[in-house]
Amino acid sequence: MTKAEIILWAKLKSKNLGFKFRRQFGVGPYIIDFYCPKLRFAIELDGDVHAFKSVKYKDQVRQKFLESKNLYIKRYWNSEVLNSCDSVIEDIYDTCWKLAVLKQKKYIEFLESPPKIRGRLQRPALAHFK
Repeated sequence: MTKAEIILWAKLKSKNLGFKFRRQFGVGPYIIDFYCPKLRFAIELDGDVHAFKSVKYKDQVRQKFLESKNLYIKRYWNSEVLNSCDSVIEDIYDTCWKLAVLKQKKYIEFLESPPKIRGRLQRPALAHFK
């Protein structure tokens, strides 16, 4: 692990932000630096090598693959973590709560949507009056 990864992991582990993160999590052929399974949220730390054109292209391919797996990916430069870790943690915390709210809304909408039977909306059962 890089120095930036060690510093960030110290902040993310043990549910310090209220969400469980894993480090070095495999998705297909790729290894994600940090991953929150509950939110499907991936965090990638990039060093200077990611500024090169050839590496940028590989990052784009990787990003598309991870997004195709319904993951939300957030990237930070190593220098951001090393120089202003608190602002990075604050951004991660805000992103976690936004994703949690979004997930909750989708779940509520799913529960509130009327069930369908053979492509038609199911009507509520009528009470039998005697």
